[in-house]
Amino acid sequence: MEEFRPRLLEAAAKLSLDLSVGQQDKLLEYLALFARWNAAYNLSAIRDPQQMLERHIIDSLSVVNLCGHDTDPLIDVGSGGGLPGIPLAIVHPERRITLLDSNGKKTRFLFQVASTLPLPNVQVVNERVEEFEPAQKFAGVVSRAFASIEDMVRGSEHLLTRTGRFYAMKGKLPEDELSALPKGIKVERVHPLSVPGCDADRHLIVLCRDA
Repeated sequence: MEEFRPRLLEAAAKLSLDLSVGQQDKLLEYLALFARWNAAYNLSAIRDPQQMLERHIIDSLSVVNLCGHDTDPLIDVGSGGGLPGIPLAIVHPERRITLLDSNGKKTRFLFQVASTLPLPNVQVVNERVEEFEPAQKFAGVVSRAFASIEDMVRGSEHLLTRTGRFYAMKGKLPEDELSALPKGIKVERVHPLSVPGCDADRHLIVLCRDA
């Protein structure tokens, strides 16, 4: 995956991310593992490593500094192949990040990534989000692949501290989903994302409890 390093560095520069050589190495090793496991584990419909870099890793890097303080514990619900949780954990090694997914094959892949890179700040949990009861609640819940914002909030609100935030990665701004938010939840901020190499609309929607 060494041939993808220049593109990774170019995208990081556009996102104002200063990646160390070690972080670059881990992101490229993650890409290699993703590509290798994808054939058997169906982590993504995308099969081309170049497209995986663009549409998964660079897309995830666009939010690494927008999901709360970089020392606050965060949970990536419906993490799938580890997006955006793995890139977040690589860029912020001091941040405790939990990757939650109900699919056993995908969590086996995540265990492999966390042990191979290695990522000591990552915990992998194979459970349904509604049934997971953490010992300590999280300052943030992030998701890139949840069906709807309403489902994300209803399914994972019990995981958040009282002052915690939801971080929903979306494409086009989903006005219909935002109008269906559960009572007591409000939009705190919407970040339009400029993802290098992506012309499509991308947004990060930050939600909090209504005081």
